[in-house]
Amino acid sequence: MEREVAPNIEQWEAAGELPRDLHRKAAAAGILGVGFPECYGGIEVPDAFYGVVLTEELARAGSGGLIASLMSHGIASPPLMHAGTPQQKERFLAPVLSGEKIAALAITEPGGGSDVANLRTSAHRDGDHYIVNGSKTFITSGMRADLLTVAVRTGDAGLGGVSLLVIESDTPGFSRSRLDKMGWWCSDTASLYFEDCRVPAANRIGAENAGFLAIMLNFNNERIMLAAQAWAFAVVCYEEALAYARERQTFGKPLLARQVIRHKLVDMKMRIDAVKAQLDILCWRVSHKQMLVAEVCMLKNLATSTLEDVAGEAVQIFGGAGYLRGAKVERIFRETKVLSIGGGASEIMKDLAARQLGY
Repeated sequence: MEREVAPNIEQWEAAGELPRDLHRKAAAAGILGVGFPECYGGIEVPDAFYGVVLTEELARAGSGGLIASLMSHGIASPPLMHAGTPQQKERFLAPVLSGEKIAALAITEPGGGSDVANLRTSAHRDGDHYIVNGSKTFITSGMRADLLTVAVRTGDAGLGGVSLLVIESDTPGFSRSRLDKMGWWCSDTASLYFEDCRVPAANRIGAENAGFLAIMLNFNNERIMLAAQAWAFAVVCYEEALAYARERQTFGKPLLARQVIRHKLVDMKMRIDAVKAQLDILCWRVSHKQMLVAEVCMLKNLATSTLEDVAGEAVQIFGGAGYLRGAKVERIFRETKVLSIGGGASEIMKDLAARQLGY
């Protein structure tokens, strides 16, 4: 992070994407392989805490876009890891873990959002191929991705008619367009378009019409890691604000000498530590094979709302300096909302948690 990312992150933010070479360097450092099978170039780990530690270190650059795009395979490749054939893993997983190819997950549609069960992108069987038509949007790494894990409708309406296909970016009929965002600038985001794309049936992950379960399992892990991101960025905001308050002089005294500032910092740390405690508990429970949908939904909401508050207070402590580009707290403040929306909006999380809890 200190050698490869810190000196370059502002340049990548301005460019609107990460260089492909960064993926190769991250793979060589072991970053991309964490949590994936060793036989395909991964690094097998015993529990979810490794992902939290990795997220904490990546967050030190103060760029959510770095994590989102560099680690987009973290949401694109798990369905392949869990349900793919050995041949599929060798072809589609190994080159991603080596940094030679980039993977993206394509589920969200222009008219669908979190309503995964009613997605409309269709895939009709035609011999040894599927003919895919439809579109996706808000796709992280969508402009650079070589391999796309795409949710398609192969059957009837509802949960039971969804399948997952790996679609390669050079497939005839596939196109994409860039989306500009409030934050996550160095993470390329795209809308994807499929017009009579012929995709080999051999690219289907798992059984036909059985993709929804893989998507749901994927969401649980994604939400834990989004909560970890929110916590890690809140820590960065707190540390940056504390350092600034020690250095900044106001009316002849350090800003930290002001009681109101000290109280802000105490409140920030109190909330951050509460999130970390809950994150640790759920990481332990999930690592012991407990299925905790409601608890993970509530953790994500707790973590992301905490980040919004902490980032706001950090900018307030910085004052005018926190409103200038180049300050980590400014960039993190702009990026807070995406974590409250991505992986399921806060309102969806509350409703899902309520149903899981039986009310």
